Amino acid sequence: MKKAFSLIELMIVIVIIGVVYTLAVTKLRTVGEQKITPSFSNLKEYLGSFIKDEAASARLLCLDDCSECSIYVDGEKVKTIESFFDESSEMYRYDVLQGVIIKKQSVFFNEEDVQESVCFSFKVYKNSIAQQVIVSYKDKAYDYTSYFDSTPVYDSLEEVVAHKENLAQEVMQ
Repeated sequence: MKKAFSLIELMIVIVIIGVVYTLAVTKLRTVGEQKITPSFSNLKEYLGSFIKDEAASARLLCLDDCSECSIYVDGEKVKTIESFFDESSEMYRYDVLQGVIIKKQSVFFNEEDVQESVCFSFKVYKNSIAQQVIVSYKDKAYDYTSYFDSTPVYDSLEEVVAHKENLAQEVMQ
């Protein structure tokens, strides 16, 4: 003869299913939100991960000696991170006629409207379009001028210039 489930047994089954469902959904969420450790190689992608919904840009801003940096989304500070570089990093822009030109850092005013010394500043806009710059740090050069590709890493600034000149020659032919 069949025995019907009692109300208590049914409640236990529902609780077990609920717990399993909650654990599975939480695990799936953490897999989708993998932590990215920032570096010059993935800086565009790292900052791009902060741009959500209607946000237009994300900026990495390092002050003084570059020991600590902050992430700003549309001008609002959202996170502070330990820096992965020091003040020896240099930022350049590339000009077809003049080659690489050292880029002066932008001005930053804190909450009290006091100008701070900017060590490094890099901005990524919606659709992963970044500032069109080249960063040189510890015998490597990182080219952020590509719109859709990941950041190419070169062994020297001269190698970046040679690559840019080759591209210009290809266009002219």
